[in-house]
Amino acid sequence: MSASQSAARRTVLKGAAALAGAVGAGATLSACSTATDSGAGGPAVPKEPVELGPLADVPVGGSKLFRERKVVVSCPAEGQYKAFSAQCTHAGCVLDKIVEGEGNCPCHGSRFDVTTGKVLRGPASDPLPAVPVKAENGKLIAG
Repeated sequence: MSASQSAARRTVLKGAAALAGAVGAGATLSACSTATDSGAGGPAVPKEPVELGPLADVPVGGSKLFRERKVVVSCPAEGQYKAFSAQCTHAGCVLDKIVEGEGNCPCHGSRFDVTTGKVLRGPASDPLPAVPVKAENGKLIAG
């Protein structure tokens, strides 16, 4: 192979490597897309009061994810309720489940303490925002 053919081959290979890198970066960015589990179309916390459901849905010492409302509620003691946004602070995905007091983000694996909003495992670094919650006429009202 001549020197000019070798140089041309290296140029082609470098170009192919750059293109592969760009495609890989695009795939990585699209992997961070939260289209299916995103709360991106709405606020992280309710802007107006919303009814979540009966008080009995959240037992004393337990918690419940109200995924459709993007709120997680816990009841540390009789008649006391705490609520947090269920929208992950990393990329905006909505938590999909609670396991042993930890809210799970299905997009990148962040975990949150659902009684405090604290991040237990990243990539999220910010806690879940608190949401005002009250008991009214036997129902939970958030926002």
